[in-house]
Amino acid sequence: MIEEEIPGALAGERLDRVVSLLAECSRSDATLLVGLGGVRVDGEVQTSGKIRLKAGQRVEVEPAMLPEPKGPEADPSVEFTVVHADEHLIIVDKPAGLVVHPGAGHAEGTMVNGLLARFPELAAVGESHRPGIVHRLDVGTSGLLAVARTQLAYHVLVDALANRDVGRVYQALVWGHLANSHGVVDAPIGRDHRDPTRMAVVVDGKPSRTRYRVLHEYRVPTATSALECRLDSGRTHQIRVHLSAIGHPVVGDPTYGGVRSGVPSPRPFLHAAVLELDHPVTHEPLRFESPLPADLAAVEAALGD
Repeated sequence: MIEEEIPGALAGERLDRVVSLLAECSRSDATLLVGLGGVRVDGEVQTSGKIRLKAGQRVEVEPAMLPEPKGPEADPSVEFTVVHADEHLIIVDKPAGLVVHPGAGHAEGTMVNGLLARFPELAAVGESHRPGIVHRLDVGTSGLLAVARTQLAYHVLVDALANRDVGRVYQALVWGHLANSHGVVDAPIGRDHRDPTRMAVVVDGKPSRTRYRVLHEYRVPTATSALECRLDSGRTHQIRVHLSAIGHPVVGDPTYGGVRSGVPSPRPFLHAAVLELDHPVTHEPLRFESPLPADLAAVEAALGD
């Protein structure tokens, strides 16, 4: 069950659009969910998605009432790099701009569609709408992620991530110079109460912890810092939200205040550079590295001391 109070930013919006945003589903699925009686406004079931909402109204959504979605189809045209593949485990280096799995607005052309073309057995692993996927990267983030190739590997990797036994290291470029060369941002993350389309540090959010270390400080053309960030949890937009919350948003991030004059970036400067984990079956310690992609390397190359 998803419960949200309508902020001023969404006042006047149709119910079906708000349901689509909250449930992260397509507009057609949102309309179906409303029609099935899976949405309440101020405690009353609403069966029309056309009604306009007012600020302060409380919307409750029950996504589980939607019928099980059809599984994604294989698409060999989707391009990405597989850096490791064995009987149980796949490691992918995802390019920026590629959506990890089908969802609202992205029914096809995702990394999952491409994976199914190369590894059709994935269709039987994990959740049907995102087979094999145990963690994700934002569409604008490049870098490494693990994919389970068997059901055994899926359960082991999900548990390892929950227990913080998977090391995930990101490279980021942020605005300004941090007060300390290393530190921890330990703050709960949830939907922004003023705008549910964004995430934010909120008192009723889920526990979230990001460790950072300053790799280099630049002063030309303006103050920026290259960071190494380690995730101790895996919330949506976690690094971007945490760094913005401490006053140092990721360069090029339009959602969390990172687009400014002086240092143009084609996307949020965030790259999943290192993935460390024990093999889900053999338990062999594994470490994978991905170099900074050319588009972000060019941004950093233009900076100076």
